[in-house]
This record gives sequence, structure tokens and C-alpha cells, in this order.
Amino acid sequence: MSIVASPSVPVSESSAGAPSAATATSGHLDFSRLTDQQFMAAADHMGLEQEIQVILRSPYRELVVQIPVRMDDGQLAVFYGYRVQHNGVRGPYKGGIRYHPEVDLNEVRALAALMTWKTALVDVPFGGAKGGVTCDPGRMSRHELQAMTRGFTQKIDMALGVYRDIPAPDVNTNAQIMAWIMDEYGKKHGYTPAIVTGKPLNLGGSLGREEATGRGVVIIAREAWRAMMGADLRGTTVAIQGFGNVGSWAARLFHECGARVQAVSDVNGGARIFHECEVVCA
Repeated sequence: MSIVASPSVPVSESSAGAPSAATATSGHLDFSRLTDQQFMAAADHMGLEQEIQVILRSPYRELVVQIPVRMDDGQLAVFYGYRVQHNGVRGPYKGGIRYHPEVDLNEVRALAALMTWKTALVDVPFGGAKGGVTCDPGRMSRHELQAMTRGFTQKIDMALGVYRDIPAPDVNTNAQIMAWIMDEYGKKHGYTPAIVTGKPLNLGGSLGREEATGRGVVIIAREAWRAMMGADLRGTTVAIQGFGNVGSWAARLFHECGARVQAVSDVNGGARIFHECEVVCA
């Protein structure tokens, strides 16, 4: 998958405008169009009223913000951040914030819609939202990440709130990023631990939150295997694609179920596992 949007744009360059959805999505899958097609198929199957379809096919609010950051080398870089609030009829908007070089408005828009469907399907009182910043966090220092995160929080502050929109971790973000968001939001609004989920335990975070998504992967795999094969996961072999927070926890939890993790991979490559303790103890 080719990288189209640059992680940052030095101010000395002439192309200082924010990337458009059309430009940012050229060269890879149009997630927004795919999500819309899935919605239309479901709406037709349900016989959903046309008026409701019109409302649910587009988001309530989209924010695209510019985030200037003074980098460690003294250069001023400009990042672009996004927050899309798709639908809040069922409660406050809820959805993660991701940091990745290929994040764009099109992707965030699609994921916000999927959050609306997800919260509704599991019947929790939230709406759907998503956010992200086009950047490469693997090439940024802790100081640069903090400055960018705090700048992003300042720019979308007016759209956040414990009864309005509550961010969470996603791809390449974690409890520390949530702590910075919580602290920056608190500078203006006072101590507000409920403004984010996925924060550190000592700041009011929830036990089990870190491994929750990986646990969900294992539960779905377990139930699907049981439905198809009439057996549990003990003795099965597993290969895991993606080895960040979700994949690494899934590996540990598959091991607890008696499955054998035989291969893992991430953006840097893959590995065959000969001694499972190499994964479980990592």
C-alpha cells in the first residue's frame, strides 16, 4: 500500500494546503465508499426509510485541523488532524484516535460510521466518531509526539466533552497519548478524567482496557471455531497478522486457551514461532 499523504509538511515548502479527501485516497482502498455500500445493502435489507438513510449516510460534523509543531531539529512541521462525528442520537460520540502516515479524512469518515453501527449493535449508549493525525509516530520523539497531541487537542477542543465526544486509543496511540489529551483538555475545562477512555490506571483508567480488543479477537475466534467445528481452541494453531497492542495480547490469550501461536507478523516483517514462550513472554 503506497503512502500518499506526507506525515508532515515543512513550512518552507509551497504545498501548505491540507490534503483533500480525493488526493489522500488515491492509490488505496476507498474506505468511505465501501462503508457506504455496506450500509446501503443493510438499509435495503431492512427496508429502512429513505429519510433515515439520508441522515445516516453522512456525518454530523467533520473537523480538519492544522497542527504546527516545532520539531527537535528546530524545523517547524505542519501535521493535519481529523475528527469526524458521525451520529450522536444514541449518546455522546465515541471513537478512537489513530496516528499513521496514511490517515486521511476518507478513512476517518468511514471508521466513524462503523463506530455508530458498533455501539448500536452492542447496545451501549454512545454514538460514533473517529479521529486521527497524518504522521509517522515511529519517527517522532516523545517530545514531538506530546507537542503534536496537545496541539491536536487544542484544535478539536470545542467538539469534545464528557456528554459530547469521548476519544480513545486506536492505531499507534496508547494510554500515554490519552493522558496528554486529558491533561490538555483539563487546562481549559478543569480536571476531567472522563474526557478519554484508555487512560492509565493511576489517572482513572479501567482494569482490562489494554487487553480488551485482543480479548475480543480471541472470543470471536473461539466462538466461531466452536460453531463450525464443535470444539474449543485447545490444540489449534494460530497465525497473527499485526503485532501491536491487539495482536500481542491476542497471542497471550490464545496461549491461555491452549492454542499454539505458530507465526506472527507486523509492518516490519514476519516470524515463525518455534518456542511459544518467545511470544507469550515478550
